[in-house]
Amino acid sequence: MKQLKMLLTGIYGENQGQKAFTKIQSLIKSFPSEKIKKDMFFSEKDTVLITYGDSLLHSGEKPLKTLHRFLDKYLNGVFSTIHILPFYPFSSDDGFSVIDFYSVNPDLGSWEDIDAISKDFKLMFDYVLNHISSKSGWFQNYLHEEKYFDRLAIEAEPSADLSMVTRPRTLPLLTAYQKNNGKTVHVWTTFSADQIDLNFRSIDMMEKMIEVMLFYVRKGVAILRLDAIAYLFKKPGTSCIHLNETHDMVKVFRKVLDYTSPGTIILTETNVPNDENIRYFGNGRNEAQMVYNFTLPPLLLYSFLKEDATLLSRWAESLHLPSETNSFLNFTASHDGIGIRPLEGILESDEILNLADMMKKNGGSVSYKKNPDGTNNPYELNITYLDACQTYGQKKDDFHARRFLAAQAISYVLPGVPATYINSLLGSGNWEDGVKKTGQNRAINREKLSMESVMSDLDSPDSFRSKIFHPYLNMIKKRTNQRAFHPKASFEILSMDARVFAIRRSSDEQTIFALTNMSSQVVSITLPGKSTSRMKDILSGEVFNADDINLAPYRSVWLAEK
Repeated sequence: MKQLKMLLTGIYGENQGQKAFTKIQSLIKSFPSEKIKKDMFFSEKDTVLITYGDSLLHSGEKPLKTLHRFLDKYLNGVFSTIHILPFYPFSSDDGFSVIDFYSVNPDLGSWEDIDAISKDFKLMFDYVLNHISSKSGWFQNYLHEEKYFDRLAIEAEPSADLSMVTRPRTLPLLTAYQKNNGKTVHVWTTFSADQIDLNFRSIDMMEKMIEVMLFYVRKGVAILRLDAIAYLFKKPGTSCIHLNETHDMVKVFRKVLDYTSPGTIILTETNVPNDENIRYFGNGRNEAQMVYNFTLPPLLLYSFLKEDATLLSRWAESLHLPSETNSFLNFTASHDGIGIRPLEGILESDEILNLADMMKKNGGSVSYKKNPDGTNNPYELNITYLDACQTYGQKKDDFHARRFLAAQAISYVLPGVPATYINSLLGSGNWEDGVKKTGQNRAINREKLSMESVMSDLDSPDSFRSKIFHPYLNMIKKRTNQRAFHPKASFEILSMDARVFAIRRSSDEQTIFALTNMSSQVVSITLPGKSTSRMKDILSGEVFNADDINLAPYRSVWLAEK
């Protein structure tokens, strides 16, 4: 407990830090301790499916029940963990403006439905701790200046100099609200006027949010996703991102979980350049166990655009971790757009803008962030990863499915735990009607699908969904049986043809050469040190001579000695 007290004193000062420690100590003591073994972590069998609770719909049935039926029919034994995006009552942002942290949105189902899914899969919950809905009871308590809530929001004067603040949006940073006593206050709203930033400088608010975290632990969460964590603490005159207090608060969360449920994994969501992102590992044992590999999605797209793996390979060489209890979450798509800030320092600005222009030609759009000088820069690409993988600007593309599956194969062989967004798995393209309907660019990758229509497509070998889903599923099934893909297995990036991404993964029991042709040409290569070996492709069963491997356009092979 000494380290926890020191962290809180560092954040809040001696007097308030002692009060904060007393509050948290009381929460820990009251927690019904059912500790998970500390040596439990990830293996090659761990994969994550990202989905909304209502990604699949069936008339007359609550969406969480529909989702569970789909998971049981197709994905049991394939994915180990299901990330159900915020399933709480909400007022905007497709769930990320939470009205009540403790409830399940009745339109989706109930806690019983969540519990039923948890019996078949591990679960990831969103811990939306940076902000809360303006429609929430908590915020109404703040407006009424009720005890424990009177410092919920971060107030600032409109005349304050906030020009240095890092902005992930182009919307105003402050929003005016009127308190019950008639006073108008301007409160911090980093993401939208409906999303009120929580004031973690209030120990009452900090206590209430740790209560929420421990409630999720009691509900069986395996991975706790810290949404928008980088913006948690604000200090005028600074960038208000990645402040020391923010890192210290992640350490506080980690300490609390270590005392109550040490098997619970913290995953930080920080869509920023790579060196900033990996700082949330801390020293490897005191902050997050897992971070999103945010550089992967845009750099992968760029590499396919160029048909050149050089930069991707150079970057992948850096994917070493501070400890064996850390892991990357490797993904290509999620409910959000494809963040392009992680390309800063890897690509020149004109190349980033060119990538954004290419995505527009594929039916996507670009969201922007506001810079301190008042200008705007691209922040994320709003497009499905499937349609991002088209031949750029062409409606007819014979390589569309193959290029997309090649991209997914690369994400599944990198060191870490792979994750797949449900709309990617189901081969969904841009949902342009959703953008028109909602006026939100991000809706393009958030289509709600008819369960019957999806199942019909999956049963039809000629449907585009089927041509994506079944090979994708086969790849995941094959991966889960390969010890060489254990997160702790060693890796080496191999330099072969510039058009081929090549990685050697090795465990004590197995070595796999994972090769992906990122070009539209046939590429011939020889495996280093394997000139007389015969190698079997785990994905297809085909046998190759190591000195004569011909890779068709956008083909991936996972080669092990026969």
